Amino acid sequence: MSRPGTARTVPVPRGAGEVRIIGGQWKRTRLKVPDRPGLRPTPDRVRETLFNWLGQDLTGWHCLDAFAGTGALGLEAASRGAAAVLLVEQDAALAAALQQHQQRLQATQVRVQRGDGLAALRQAPPGSLHLVLLDPPFDALALFAPALQAAAQALAADGYVYLEAPAAWDEAALAACGLRVHRYLKAGAVHAHLLHRVS
Repeated sequence: MSRPGTARTVPVPRGAGEVRIIGGQWKRTRLKVPDRPGLRPTPDRVRETLFNWLGQDLTGWHCLDAFAGTGALGLEAASRGAAAVLLVEQDAALAAALQQHQQRLQATQVRVQRGDGLAALRQAPPGSLHLVLLDPPFDALALFAPALQAAAQALAADGYVYLEAPAAWDEAALAACGLRVHRYLKAGAVHAHLLHRVS
């Protein structure tokens, strides 16, 4: 991974106090989220691109959003038909907000777990997940490689890992984690990677 020389503050977009679901059954639904330090919602444009890459219909998919934050990524997957979505978030206020979203949407396929995203990935049965969503705090660089390694282990053969990072990951670093690039996008300070398992 090419690492940025210094940690930069990522500008928070307007409307960061809410999440707007872009597609699927809850399209255009707005959900308020707490104002928390370092919270960096995935921009709408990046989410739209991701789900264009994945195809709009995720019917039957099993997904894990390991550093859920606002829940934007995992809820988007659920909105588009995913059969099971686990949102893992360590921050108590954010986890409580995710529970409220789940109840408001009556999203029976969504489960919220307060805790460690890396531990949740390591506990996932091998080959059990169709989509792993990784958007760790950008200042927690030590989390990235172990999270990618655990995600690769949990991934189904035809599954995907989505990674947001403060810099582009190179092929050698990804290969060491058992993954390869399928699609890539840079949008502002966000480097978005859609990854496959190395066959």
